[in-house]
Amino acid sequence: MNDIGGSMGRHVLVWDAPNIDMTVANIIDGKPTSRERPDLDVLGRWLVTRAGEDEVEACVFVNVAEHVAGPMRGWVLWLLEQGFRVFARPKVGDSDVDDDMVDHLLSRQQEGVLTAAYVGSNDARCFVDPLLDLVEDGVDVTVLGFGEYAGGLSSEDAFEFVDLEEIDGLFASQLPRINLEVLPEEGRWFEPTGRLGG
Repeated sequence: MNDIGGSMGRHVLVWDAPNIDMTVANIIDGKPTSRERPDLDVLGRWLVTRAGEDEVEACVFVNVAEHVAGPMRGWVLWLLEQGFRVFARPKVGDSDVDDDMVDHLLSRQQEGVLTAAYVGSNDARCFVDPLLDLVEDGVDVTVLGFGEYAGGLSSEDAFEFVDLEEIDGLFASQLPRINLEVLPEEGRWFEPTGRLGG
């Protein structure tokens, strides 16, 4: 990933790690393993390619419950080694990182350096309105998520929506999604997850 030192990038990613992890858990109906989680190293390369000659600032936002703080440390160290910035907030009650993500994008916009924003989340309630404001101010906005879970984020014409499984190599194998909005012309089989007559 581009080394931007003390300056800030023009293409800024904010990645909602708790939301993406929860959505993958819903898709697979269980706790995701590394095989089911997106490979953020692949995402970093995709961002740099998209940005061309522009600088990239990629930020992962995490909400850290006390019981996962130790195990999560290794992942955070790995992210830092890959060139990501990490914002970590302690998980207290139902606290979340959505406002921190929006605040970060707005701070980059106010500095006058934000030309493209990428938001990795499916949380339409928190992000649609702030992202529409960015678009009005001339910022190109791309949302990265899962179409069937992203609500208004996937259907808003003002910004681009990229389904995470469209990014080549982001997942080790195809997720068992029930997405009836995007079907191949020839149709597709969906396999049962439960036992007939059980």
